[in-house]
Amino acid sequence: MAAFEVRGGKALRGEITPQGAKNEALQILCAVLLTPEPVTISNIPDIRDVNKLIELLRDMGVKVGKLASDTYIFQAENVNLDYMDSAEFAAQAGALRGSVMILGPMLGRFGRCQLPKPGGDKIGRRPMDTHFLGLEKLGGKLTLEGTDFYRIKADGKLRGTYMLLDEASVTGTANILMAAVLAEGTTTIYNAACEPYLQQLCRMLVRMGANIQGIGSNLLTIEGVEHLGGTEHRMLPDMIEVGSFIGLAAMTGSEITIKDCQIPQLGLIPDTFRKLGIQLEFRGDDIYIPAQTHYEIATYLDGSVLTISDHTWPGFTPDLLSIVLVVACQAQGTVLIHQKMFESRLFFVDKLIDMGAQIILCDPHRATVIGLDQRTRLRGITMTSPDIRAGVALLIAALSAEGTSTILNVEQIDRGYQAIDQRLNALGADIRRV
Repeated sequence: MAAFEVRGGKALRGEITPQGAKNEALQILCAVLLTPEPVTISNIPDIRDVNKLIELLRDMGVKVGKLASDTYIFQAENVNLDYMDSAEFAAQAGALRGSVMILGPMLGRFGRCQLPKPGGDKIGRRPMDTHFLGLEKLGGKLTLEGTDFYRIKADGKLRGTYMLLDEASVTGTANILMAAVLAEGTTTIYNAACEPYLQQLCRMLVRMGANIQGIGSNLLTIEGVEHLGGTEHRMLPDMIEVGSFIGLAAMTGSEITIKDCQIPQLGLIPDTFRKLGIQLEFRGDDIYIPAQTHYEIATYLDGSVLTISDHTWPGFTPDLLSIVLVVACQAQGTVLIHQKMFESRLFFVDKLIDMGAQIILCDPHRATVIGLDQRTRLRGITMTSPDIRAGVALLIAALSAEGTSTILNVEQIDRGYQAIDQRLNALGADIRRV
């Protein structure tokens, strides 16, 4: 098990470019299964979860060629359906949360798919009901073996229908969408997710020949087509990395420029950090954060304590609540962090409390942070990364702390952040992988 040794208290300085968006990659890569023609994808992040998904696709029979460090060409001309019956497939897919994204394209193009219960972060319950209920409405028939192996099969061609999703699930919407583009007739998805990643998937499918209306809204209308062709696609920069770097700059009093951010796609992220008192300046498509020794949390107009909560797009992404929470530890003021979607995602705050932060964990979904206003620095400790986002939040805390911190289980961080230690060391951080 790898670990980071972090010597904190150093101000960072320089420019950093966010990687390609992990959450987009898991959808876009699986979409190559919808066509036998070549698909070229660029700005792919070199991270564990994405590399494991590419390996899974290759083992399923997809031809994979690497054109550059971040660019691959895929051709799913001869997909081996029998591979899904193998123990190797069960082990691969079961270890990777992103494997769930093969369901829609496989059912849409080949009429069947099977999948073990996917892995991923242990951040609370992550039911797949929305995926399967939507695919069943298109004509898929689901069977469950035991409690952890799913099979879904269509008798004949999928047929378009109207559906109102029980939740605006991003991955659920993406799976249903990828099945619907090859179904007969019209599919209407109401309460669809509309995150930028989903919009990117829609636009890629349209370039492949799909007919999708309502892109960017929560009402998608899909006219099924007989087949899809090849295309080229470039992924967005990772908005979670952008937010993480904003928080890092504030917490460590650093002057950082985040390059090529695709600012119009960031939604509420910049304004949410501004509510914490963090200064941001847009310079074209770059975000400049000046060195700050003080930042003050806003209040509501009546003076009451600010609440920052997550919500489906265009609300604030849940993946950045861990970052907001740790950054608030050194702000002036108080904020209530309300994590609505996952009941285990705030359970890393005990490590921050051990470092000296003033946090009250109200319940599994809410934490009140009383900022130290830099009067007292956090202290370095030994801790374990529980999931990708909490791991980076703890890394930010360690970089701001006095003394040396050791973060165990950094493989979790590697699943979502590309060579984060090397990239931050280039800005002046002192992180050693051991």
